[in-house]
Amino acid sequence: MSETGAAAPTAAGRPRMSRSQRRAQLLAAARAVFGAQGYHAAAMDEIAERAGVSKPVLYQHFPGKLDLYRALVESAANEMVRTVRAAMRSTTDNKARVHAAVQAYFDVVSSRDGAMRLVFETDTRATPEIAEIVDRATSDCIDAVTEVVTADAGLEPERARLLAVGLVGLSTTAARYWLDAGLQPPREDAIALMSTLAWRGIGGGFPLGAGGS
Repeated sequence: MSETGAAAPTAAGRPRMSRSQRRAQLLAAARAVFGAQGYHAAAMDEIAERAGVSKPVLYQHFPGKLDLYRALVESAANEMVRTVRAAMRSTTDNKARVHAAVQAYFDVVSSRDGAMRLVFETDTRATPEIAEIVDRATSDCIDAVTEVVTADAGLEPERARLLAVGLVGLSTTAARYWLDAGLQPPREDAIALMSTLAWRGIGGGFPLGAGGS
């Protein structure tokens, strides 16, 4: 680093990337390779080549393929939880909340860079360690929905949580199917279909408090 804090130039005169910049570059390359080939078929050589670095540079940041995949899945899982929590806080109208919860999962699988989609890929359960990250994120999403259902429906926690499991399960299964089906029907139609199904079950069968319609 120079005295000003800027990255030192390389021999070719280009600014040298900071460690965080290099890490972000490697993760972007890995995301593309894993997204195209899956965990098992992806190779560190190809990831390094896509990032434009040597394998030793890649291994300086990530000792192995599993470490790289774990970093991607953990980031994606955390973003999924943030997305669901934001959806539940986005409105006090219960019907709109159900719609927002369902939409959150379709947003995950249709994310532009494909990052959050990793949570729903088959290879995400490649190892028990990766499966644990996904399971923990799913539980956190269920907690976020449970909190709202408990407050609005006046149910005891175990009943509220079971309802939350149902809503999250419906949303994840539908979103995963939609991804595998080539993102058809169109996104807004798919969200409307599933949120209507969920709302008719939740809104019609439980005494939701203010905000229900």
